[in-house]
Amino acid sequence: MLFKPQVSLVFDEVTLNNGIFASNYYFKLKAFPVTKKPSSTKKPEVTNLGYDARQAPINIKLGQDEKIALYRDMVRIRRFEERCLRSYQQGKIGGFLHLYIGQESIAVGCASVMGKDDHIITAYRDHGHALAVGMGMNEMMAENYGKITGCSKGKGGSMHYFDPSRNFWGGHGIVGGQIPLGTGLAYALKYKGLKGACMAFMGDGSVNQGAVHESYNLAALWSLPVVFIIENNGYSMGTSQERSSAGPSLAQRAEGYGMNWAIIEDGHDVLAVRDKVGQALKLAHDKSLPSVLEIRTYRYRGHSVADPDTTYRDKAEIEAYKSTKDPLSVFQLSLLAEQTLTDELIQKIDESARAEAETSAQFADASPYPSIEDIKKDVYWEIDNPADRKSVGALFFD
Repeated sequence: MLFKPQVSLVFDEVTLNNGIFASNYYFKLKAFPVTKKPSSTKKPEVTNLGYDARQAPINIKLGQDEKIALYRDMVRIRRFEERCLRSYQQGKIGGFLHLYIGQESIAVGCASVMGKDDHIITAYRDHGHALAVGMGMNEMMAENYGKITGCSKGKGGSMHYFDPSRNFWGGHGIVGGQIPLGTGLAYALKYKGLKGACMAFMGDGSVNQGAVHESYNLAALWSLPVVFIIENNGYSMGTSQERSSAGPSLAQRAEGYGMNWAIIEDGHDVLAVRDKVGQALKLAHDKSLPSVLEIRTYRYRGHSVADPDTTYRDKAEIEAYKSTKDPLSVFQLSLLAEQTLTDELIQKIDESARAEAETSAQFADASPYPSIEDIKKDVYWEIDNPADRKSVGALFFD
């Protein structure tokens, strides 16, 4: 039995001994039984019912080299993240470190279908996306170490990678804070008449943030070319979705805004990700319509490295996922079966990725820290370009 609360304001007025009236306000709560409303009759769209992502048009045309490149990119992300963990444990990386291990197929699949005017913005678990769009391990690891050679000149750290030259806009630490910015990127694309879209990534913990729903509303209202991608690893910062979010699915909330939505159950399958995300991008490109995609995935490590990861799930659950749905293993077995990969090539790719990650750590170690003077740079444009200054008055740190 469900109960519907009803709150009423009660006003009491009494006469005191001295003849003065006194007033007392208080709230009174009553609960009435209600009938549970039936859930939406629209069934969530899934991708594992007789569905073969390899036969999707976007994947059929993939050549062997392109498939190997997808696999290599996922391996590179895995090995980079493992090296980041070692550096953190060695005290080389300060602050928080959010690892992407287990979710590699999403970043790689999404980045692989980007066009020249497509953009990506994401949250603080951003290493995989950065590598997928083409950023280098050296600049990324140096950023983790807080070095001047980092992609954000050592000022952002692990959570704040940026590379506008690759249409990659971060790397944001505020939960859900990147979603309004991604909506703004989509607005700019439409305003400029460019046939592009913004993929705005978020975790399942972001979907209950007000700014996300404000963005959904404006994207639908203005028909913006944005694909909102929920990387649903099931646990947010450490609370299961069942305990934190109402409704049958997170993507289905798009119905409230009249937006297209879909669930990708096989988030561990890079080809399934390519197919569904490619369709959403086509809708954005051709009709300037937004979508919400919920990609089911799993993270092998805690929310951050500081998360002991022992209170809300057990090791058996993690190992069960790894044994059946590891993104690298699933794609590797598929490519071995079709003779695109060989054991020798697998070993070569793995060794190369490990060496690249190790080199990045050495590069970061050898790089200098920013100077004291650097703290004032990259804050105010007019400070960095005094000859072009047009404003008057004192700037913040003058």
